[in-house]
Amino acid sequence: MFGRRLLDAALEALAAARNRLRRIERREASELRRWVQNTGNLLHLSIVLFIPVVIGLVTYLSNQVQTLSFLLFPPLASGTYTLVSDPEGQYADPLRFVASLTVGALCGLAAYTATTWAYGPIETGIVHPESAALAIFLTGLVTWAARIEAPSAFSTALLALVTGDVEPVTYVASIFLAATVVATAFVVWREEFYEKRAQYLYETVHGDDHVLVPMRGETAERTALFGARLAAAHEAGKVVLFDVLSTAEAEAAEAAAAEVEDTDDDAGTESAASVAGGDDATATTAAETTGERGDDTDAPVANESVQRLERCADVIRTRVGVPCEVVVVAGDPVPATVEAARNANCDLVVTPYEEDRGTLSGYVRGIFDSNLDAVAFRSVSDRRRWHRVLVLVARPGDVAHGMVDFATRLTGQRGTVSVTTCIGGEVERRPAERRLDRLVETVEGNIETRVARSPVDEFIAANADNYDLLVIGSSGERSPASRFVSPPTFERVQHLDCDVAVFDRGRS
Repeated sequence: MFGRRLLDAALEALAAARNRLRRIERREASELRRWVQNTGNLLHLSIVLFIPVVIGLVTYLSNQVQTLSFLLFPPLASGTYTLVSDPEGQYADPLRFVASLTVGALCGLAAYTATTWAYGPIETGIVHPESAALAIFLTGLVTWAARIEAPSAFSTALLALVTGDVEPVTYVASIFLAATVVATAFVVWREEFYEKRAQYLYETVHGDDHVLVPMRGETAERTALFGARLAAAHEAGKVVLFDVLSTAEAEAAEAAAAEVEDTDDDAGTESAASVAGGDDATATTAAETTGERGDDTDAPVANESVQRLERCADVIRTRVGVPCEVVVVAGDPVPATVEAARNANCDLVVTPYEEDRGTLSGYVRGIFDSNLDAVAFRSVSDRRRWHRVLVLVARPGDVAHGMVDFATRLTGQRGTVSVTTCIGGEVERRPAERRLDRLVETVEGNIETRVARSPVDEFIAANADNYDLLVIGSSGERSPASRFVSPPTFERVQHLDCDVAVFDRGRS
């Protein structure tokens, strides 16, 4: 008996350790994914992985062709770094890359030939100062005139003077062939991976088209319309309008339904929505699925909720043209919402913004703490379309991309999205501009970028009135201590004349 207990305890400890390792593995994988979603980190990772592979390929080819000189590798390595480190930059043109390296080698060959003609045969390993100066002069002049300037061109020009046993003409040919191989590999990498990185790294490109809208508060219908606009941007989009009944309401509905069933077993009518009580929320069938509305005598509370949701659903189907269902559940609000979203295959929750003593309500915080993407929408007007949207970005990543993606869904091709970040000093401007440029590269639409040298609160207060909608993050990636010291921006910004959408990326 003792041995059996000992074995059971060992198995339990082993299972617990395995589950813990799996949680750690999932958390680390999520952290790695979020790290790679920063374009700067992605480029550094590509440099570490891509350049060695390309140089290894060129080395393999050089070993097969004995006439290729090892001197071609330094300019190729530096040139490849220039390409990959800034794929959309000034020097990221593959044709310019090949032409500049080849022209540099040709200028070096011309300088070598001129020196040989002037001084006679040159001893191996000796470089005349006149040769080096002439090579650099010709390279700068020719690349400038041809508009193919590139840093690596000057290195190939100088290396052409010290080719050793390899003829300079052979060196020029090897530079051209090797540069062509590198440029081809770069084009494939840029076209098939870098420019499509949104499809591989950013989840909002594939998801967030099935939207669950909790119909809570006075702005529920406006929030539903906002969620419908987000869903309508994708062909597979749909909206699920959702309501939660309290346990007491659910019990009353069940009692009423049971009483009607006892008095009229042969009625045979099918209710548009059935409500289940208890601690765990269970979703009702959607009214759209059955195509019928329930009899008010069956479950007055449930039917009243369904009819209210159906009226809003009809408006959404008519004005937005997106499929819309209604769901009523019973239970605790937050668990019921999460469970209903899973049952309805929804990957985004758009809920009305709720405050409790100046901070987010417990319900909205509970939704933000779930593994679902969520938007808390604060509506201050009856606006049904959002043509000018201000997106406030603090740092690059999937959260920033998701906010920009949602903004472009709302504005379409006619509106304008202004992606803005705030800096504290002028020295931060160039890096901030580069981050914004890389962020908006992956999104289509009318987008402008702004770098503001002012505190976030002051910038929003001065500019929000010029926009229909302000999109900001929930600061969910910050630690609780950080949020305590410096509350999230959306909690510090009040009394704006534009709508506000607070975006939260679901916890992995």
